[in-house]
Amino acid sequence: EETVGAMAELVAAGKVRFLGLSEVTADELAAAHAVHPIAAVQSEWSIWSRDVEGRVVPAAAELGVGFVPYSPLGRGFLTGTVQAQSLSEGDFRHRVPRFSADALQANAAVVEAVQSVAAAAGATAAQVALAWLAVQGTKFGLPVVPIPGTRRPERIDENVGAASITLSESDCDVLDAAADLVVGERSADPNWVSKGREA
Repeated sequence: EETVGAMAELVAAGKVRFLGLSEVTADELAAAHAVHPIAAVQSEWSIWSRDVEGRVVPAAAELGVGFVPYSPLGRGFLTGTVQAQSLSEGDFRHRVPRFSADALQANAAVVEAVQSVAAAAGATAAQVALAWLAVQGTKFGLPVVPIPGTRRPERIDENVGAASITLSESDCDVLDAAADLVVGERSADPNWVSKGREA
């Protein structure tokens, strides 16, 4: 409340237009929103990181707060282009439990499901992962604007193309079932993410 109160003063001074929060719990969001309207929440959300659907996403929808999923492509994993051996020694993903060698091997089933839906839709795995988030936004009743990271211009065109992908109910069933197969936590520090603080 104290932090949001200070940021609200910046809004009143005309220095900031809107306030957003990252990795908040549902209770933290409600407390912040009571001090000043929160425009958006940024948290990890993807086919393989769905813990925010338990409490945070419903709270955002109830309060009229938008959602900005970061790592919507599962830190690149959902594209099918990330292999354990391809990660450089200094790659931060080595610290993320679901990128351990054993977890990556088990999580390959998730990528296979995404690639299967993509092949049937005539799309890329990245496009399917982004289109799935659009479906989730509709399902939960809140605006969802994912922010996929990209290092190449052609990936921007690919990501924009996700807006034209329509996933069927059976496609979503396949992807939802794949999400249940995910092995490993999404963060090396459970208290850093909302799930750890809500537990």
